Amino acid sequence: MPLLGPIIKEVVERRMTLFARRKRFSFHDQERVLKKLLERARHTSFGKKYHFGKILSSPDMIRAFSEHVPVYDYDSMYREWWVRTLNDEENVTWPGRVKYFALTSGTSQASSKNIPVTGHMIRAVRRVGLRHSFALTQMDLPSGFFEKRVLMLGGSMTLNRENNHLTGDLSGILTRTLPIWFHGYYKPGRSIGRETDWSRKLDRITREAAGWDIGIISGVPAWLQILMEKIIDHYGVSTIHDIWPNLRIFLHGGVSLKPYRSRLDRLFGKEVVYLETYLASEGFLATQSELNAPMKLVVDNGIFFEFIPFNDRNFYPDGNLKPNPEVLSLREVEDGKEYAILISTCAGAWRYIIGDTVRIISGRDFSITITGRIKHFLSLCGEHLSVDNMSDAIEELSRQTGCHINEFTVVGMPYRNRFCHKWYIAMDETRPAEQVKEWLDGNLKRLNDDYAVERGHALSEVFVHQLPHQAFYEWMKMKGKEGGQHKFPRVLSYDQHADWENFLRSREWLNQQQDKA
Repeated sequence: MPLLGPIIKEVVERRMTLFARRKRFSFHDQERVLKKLLERARHTSFGKKYHFGKILSSPDMIRAFSEHVPVYDYDSMYREWWVRTLNDEENVTWPGRVKYFALTSGTSQASSKNIPVTGHMIRAVRRVGLRHSFALTQMDLPSGFFEKRVLMLGGSMTLNRENNHLTGDLSGILTRTLPIWFHGYYKPGRSIGRETDWSRKLDRITREAAGWDIGIISGVPAWLQILMEKIIDHYGVSTIHDIWPNLRIFLHGGVSLKPYRSRLDRLFGKEVVYLETYLASEGFLATQSELNAPMKLVVDNGIFFEFIPFNDRNFYPDGNLKPNPEVLSLREVEDGKEYAILISTCAGAWRYIIGDTVRIISGRDFSITITGRIKHFLSLCGEHLSVDNMSDAIEELSRQTGCHINEFTVVGMPYRNRFCHKWYIAMDETRPAEQVKEWLDGNLKRLNDDYAVERGHALSEVFVHQLPHQAFYEWMKMKGKEGGQHKFPRVLSYDQHADWENFLRSREWLNQQQDKA
C-alpha cells in the first residue's frame, strides 16, 4: 500500500503533462462538439424535425443550427419533447432510452424539473472531474496524498423507480454510477450514501468521521460547513484538521463562496485550497483546473455553448426571455459582458436556456465567473442588481458587522407608489437595524451605479430583517430541500415571499414591528 501513492502521483503527473502539451483549446473544439452532437442525434425525432442532416451539410453549420432550431426553456422542452422521454419513448432528443433523470428545483410552472441524464453525459462528467487532477499537479502534494479519501457530500444514491427509469438528485446518480476503481476512495461510502434522511446522514457521517483519512471534500458550501461544525462539536476539537489532518482540497459549486469563506476559514487548522466547479443538472459546464485562476468553460466535452446578452433588449424585468433574442457564439462574446447561457448537450438538450448568467472574463481562454440566475436578478425599476453584486455586498457587510453571514435572500416589491427591496439576512448576533441597513445600502451603491441612481428615485426604501441561520435551514427542510445540491434562493418570487414570511411568523422569527416593513 505505501507504494500506491507514488505510483498514482506519477501516473497523474504524466497524463496531465501530456494533456497540457497536446490540448490547446480553441473555437474549433466547439465546432467539433456541435458536429458530433448533430451526427449522433440526426435520426432522433428532434433531429428529423429540425433537419440535422441538412445542417451538417451546410457550409456554415453553426449559423444553420441557430437559424433552424428554436431556443427552448425547460417548460417548452418538457412539453414538446422530454415528457415523451419520461414515458420511456426511445430516440426522442437523444439516441436510445434515457435511464436516469435528475430532479432539480422547478420553475413557476412546475414543482420540479426532470432533466435527462444519459450514459454519454455521465461519461462526460467523469472526464471533467478527472481534470481536477491537473490542479493537483500544480500543488506541492506528497505522494501519500494520492491515497487519501474523497468525501462527496451530495444527495442520496437511493433513486426512485418510475416505469423503466430512475429519478433522483444528480449527485446521487453520479455517485451511484461511480467507476468500480473509485469505490475504495469514496466516502461516506455506499451504505451512508443510500441514506435518504439528511439529518441521519449527517449523524452517521459524524460518528464515522474520525476513522476516515480525508484529503478532499466536495459539495455545496452551506452543507459542508454544517457538517464540519457538527463534527468539530461532536469530538470537542478546535478545527476539522484535528479529525482530518490531511485535508487539503475543498471542491465547491452551486453558489458563490463569498458569504461562506470567512466562516469556513475558521473551521480549518491548515491551509486548504478552494477549487470551484460549475456542475449543473444539465452537465459539467466549467471547472477551475488551475490554481489562482478563474473557471474555464469545458469546450470539448459534449456541450455546445451559445450566449444571449443579458440586457433589456433580450429579457423582460421578471427574467423571462423576449421573442427573437440576440444569440451569439463563443467566438462572438465580449470580455466583461454578462450573458445568459444556451447549451446543446449529449443528454438531448438543444439550444436550452439553462437559467444561469455568467460574465466573460476572457473569450480567448474561455474563462468565466457565474453572476447569478436570470430570474434571481432585481431590476424592478432599472437597478439591475445581480446576485454577484449581492454576494459582494453581503461579504463586505459581514466584515463591517463582525458577523458570519452565510445566507441571505431579497425580494423586490411595490411600495407607496414606488418600489422597495426587502432583505432577510442570517445574523445569529444581531446588530443595530439602521446601521446594518445603512451599511448594506452603501455597499450596493458603491458596487452598482444603476442601483445608486434608482435609490434616489424609484427605489424609495430598503428594509433589512436580521434572522438566525436556523430560519433558512429549517425552511429548506420544511420544503424537502435539505442537503444535497439544494440552495436557498437568493431572490424570492412574490409567491415564495408570501410563503417565506408566513413561515417566519409561524416560528415567531418575524415580529410585529418587522411585519410592518
